[in-house]
Amino acid sequence: MRNHKISLNEAIKFHGHLGPWLVLGLVMGEYALKKLKANKYFGLKVKVWGANRRPKSCLIDGLQLSTGATYGKGNIRKVSSDKVMVDFSGSGDKRGIVCILNKRLETRLKNTHDHKENEKLAKKIYSLNPGTLFNIKTKKVA
Repeated sequence: MRNHKISLNEAIKFHGHLGPWLVLGLVMGEYALKKLKANKYFGLKVKVWGANRRPKSCLIDGLQLSTGATYGKGNIRKVSSDKVMVDFSGSGDKRGIVCILNKRLETRLKNTHDHKENEKLAKKIYSLNPGTLFNIKTKKVA
């Protein structure tokens, strides 16, 4: 199992239940902090596309919990889109990354409807390497 800073129990306590979209947010956020060598809470700007409705919107709770970016601080925002992806920019830095769900995972998420099945998938996602979950692209921030 991967070494995460946020436990599943902490995530459940924050969000209210365990689901794959929540865990995707945790994994993405932790990956972005590490990759961009950013500080939690104020070190990242996060832009989330396609998380407009449940269950996809649960991704945002995972991102807030893992990165410390919040709507109140204005360092996370939601953009309406059909495609789910997350853009991370280091505050005061000229680097960033974009995480896009890989097609296989997207299909699996669409075909998972039962609560038990969702919990099982969430635990599986939590144990996987981010490179197997997302297509990760680096970018330069203007």
